[in-house]
Amino acid sequence: MQWRAEGVLLSMRGHGESTAIIDLLTEEHGRFAGVVRGGASRRVAPFLQPGAQLDATWKARLDDHLGRFTVEPLRPRAAALLADRRALAGLAAVCALCSRALPEREPHPALYRATVALLDALGVEGWPLLYLRWELRLLEEIGFGLDLARCAVTGGTTDLAYVSPRTGRAVSRVGAGDWAGRLLPLPAFLRDLSPATTPADLAQALALTGHFLNRGLCPDPAARPLPEARARLVALLSRPG
Repeated sequence: MQWRAEGVLLSMRGHGESTAIIDLLTEEHGRFAGVVRGGASRRVAPFLQPGAQLDATWKARLDDHLGRFTVEPLRPRAAALLADRRALAGLAAVCALCSRALPEREPHPALYRATVALLDALGVEGWPLLYLRWELRLLEEIGFGLDLARCAVTGGTTDLAYVSPRTGRAVSRVGAGDWAGRLLPLPAFLRDLSPATTPADLAQALALTGHFLNRGLCPDPAARPLPEARARLVALLSRPG
């Protein structure tokens, strides 16, 4: 069994003295794990950093085996972001969420392309809004997409101010009535993702997506919370300035 593809490195962990096991996100094959011989060596380890774009060839005797990767670096990303704490946190959050949310060997080509575009845009003005869009797409891919187009109660499309924490559907002020206190606030900019957002708006929107990520990925949040990398990113993006 063999294939070759580009991919985004999500994680790397040592395995023995010089071998590493990597988690790679590809367009055609989804999230794939494999062994890299010499991956923990001084020569190879420096380019096996999360977020790196790799040219990878995977081989295994049988399809269900862990298999072995041969990799070549195409484009590093982390090193270019070392001076930008928020962008580096964004890279870590994307890689951690992909590792947590996506089943192994299940292709998500649209999400893969969105992930590459986001990682390439980190550090560019306005990238936090791209990150928020990416979380919304991730929710769609795992079956918890939000429906913010019209009110779940009245069917109207105006004055949408809340989201049902159970269904992920928007609710207008009129439709909410006495239940408003039990609903999640819907930031005004979120429906059209206007770039004119404050840190407070962005924090509120990320709290909304975080609720549904928790619901989709962590039935018992105390046992398996969302990645700490995401919490660090949200904290940084919520600060003014």
